[in-house]
Amino acid sequence: MNPFGHIDLRVADLDVAVAFYDALLPALGFTDRFHGDAWKVWATTDPAPSTAYFAITEEKSHVANGNRIAFSVASPSEVDRLADIALHEGAADMSGPKPMPYGPGYYAAFFADPSGNRLEVYVRPE
Repeated sequence: MNPFGHIDLRVADLDVAVAFYDALLPALGFTDRFHGDAWKVWATTDPAPSTAYFAITEEKSHVANGNRIAFSVASPSEVDRLADIALHEGAADMSGPKPMPYGPGYYAAFFADPSGNRLEVYVRPE
């Protein structure tokens, strides 16, 4: 069972955020969509209870903070590919992709979504 359930993320502008996450999340495996008026939800296709959900909703007073959401991928080339997608979709504060000192082979890209929420895509070999 995957212990990760869901992320409910606040964004400053829902339309801008949907465009960003509509490109990034399917590339990470969140290919199912459950979009309503207030909440936009992307999900993996894993059967319950292993399904993971990533949801956003607009909060006009949203201010990004020091939290970071990190997505694990299978290879350095996936980190590169996803960093390119994020950059193309308007990611800010891109750092990397580059090796990091967090462990042997740790390779990551760090960036912010259009609302300033900090994200990371990384690979950490066994």
